[in-house]
Amino acid sequence: MTAPKTLDAPYNQPRIFGPAYRTATLGILLVATLIAFEGMSVGVVMPKVSIDLKAETLYGISFSAFLIASLFANVVSGLWSDRRGYTTPFLTGVVLFVAGMALAGAAVNKEMFIVARAVQGLGAGTTIVALFVMIARVYPAEVRPKVFAGLSAAWVVPAMVGPAIAGFVGDRFGWQWVFYGIIPLVVPALVMLIPALNRKPTEEAAPSTGPRSRPGAMAVAATCAAVGAGLLLAGIQSGKVLPLLVGGAGLVALVYGLYRLLPPGALRFVRGLPTTVMMRGLFSAAFFGVNAFIPLALQRVKDFDTTAAGIALTTGALGWSFGSYLQSRREAPAHKRIRLGAACVMAGVLLTIPSVLPGVSGWVAVPAWIVAGFGMGIGMTTVSVTALKQSPVNEQGANSAALSVTDMLGSALTIGIGGALVNMIGHAPGEIATGFIVISALMAAISLAATLLAFRTAR
Repeated sequence: MTAPKTLDAPYNQPRIFGPAYRTATLGILLVATLIAFEGMSVGVVMPKVSIDLKAETLYGISFSAFLIASLFANVVSGLWSDRRGYTTPFLTGVVLFVAGMALAGAAVNKEMFIVARAVQGLGAGTTIVALFVMIARVYPAEVRPKVFAGLSAAWVVPAMVGPAIAGFVGDRFGWQWVFYGIIPLVVPALVMLIPALNRKPTEEAAPSTGPRSRPGAMAVAATCAAVGAGLLLAGIQSGKVLPLLVGGAGLVALVYGLYRLLPPGALRFVRGLPTTVMMRGLFSAAFFGVNAFIPLALQRVKDFDTTAAGIALTTGALGWSFGSYLQSRREAPAHKRIRLGAACVMAGVLLTIPSVLPGVSGWVAVPAWIVAGFGMGIGMTTVSVTALKQSPVNEQGANSAALSVTDMLGSALTIGIGGALVNMIGHAPGEIATGFIVISALMAAISLAATLLAFRTAR
């Protein structure tokens, strides 16, 4: 008798909740949930924060501070993870995120609150990119789609209950406790991630020697992209001549930064990884460019209350979760799943338009946004998995950062453009309906472009 050879043994695919990966998976999902909860909750309490800190303009500035800081942190974290591994940037990001939450809760003036939001942005941006690299280094390639599906699902609960919980806490205990309350939940997440932080990577990464491995050049590029994005958003929102000129300068700085930060050929949609990274930005631009204005349209045009208007966004999150789960169970080529996702986003965006038309129920937006969310679940998750698969091991950090940069910029710029269009067209109910239709048409065009370009994600 001889023992069976190892090659004769059946191969059992690792399970993300199996003994080997359970605590790491739970820790990753909890961290993602906490960051998502913060993102979903801040908007609810911002009116109270603005009143208490006597700053009417705080809402927009606080989100811009978070955006610009996150954009810079994405790049730094990607470079850091490629050169030194994901453990230190991840822990640094968590510490910064917690410090930002504590500082926001303790804020006594608008300047302190804006600084707190910037610190939160640094923490969130650093942590998310390090998490992407952790997934690439810890999990085998065949199970990564399931991990990313889990990440998408981690946003569903905050999307469903985050605003309600934040509103309750803010009314009962004060807006400060919306920030303070998240801090203790970080501890169990870190405890669960200790094995993953100490785990030897599944693939060893040789030091990167490419153009995106130079700290000085990347720091300059990240600064140009972050400052350029801030100036461009400010110019778009103002609509006046001088700020528009400043916004033009911001656009030049942003393009230069992106040219250095993204994979070579990304701005030209070169086949393979460059287009895959850009596709993330197109998805975010089309979806969030409409998502941000659905509550405004339903409340001002169809007289929905806040809770009813939020249901459409919640159903979008449910569709997103289901789409993400489905992509992890299908074997269709990645570019076909990305094309399907983009087509569903386009269909969902177009189907929301009747919700603001006379004689049509605003509830039409609910099934429409399920379709759009479903497309995001299939498309965005497939893009993330494909980008990591197409990345050399020593460039997974840089490319994870590039995904986050295009994701953030896509949504930020289209939301900024949408806000400028609403301001230009007007704020009466009929004018808001017109503005929503124009915004939806523009975002449908972007998702159509993503549908047509999806085939270029294949090598």
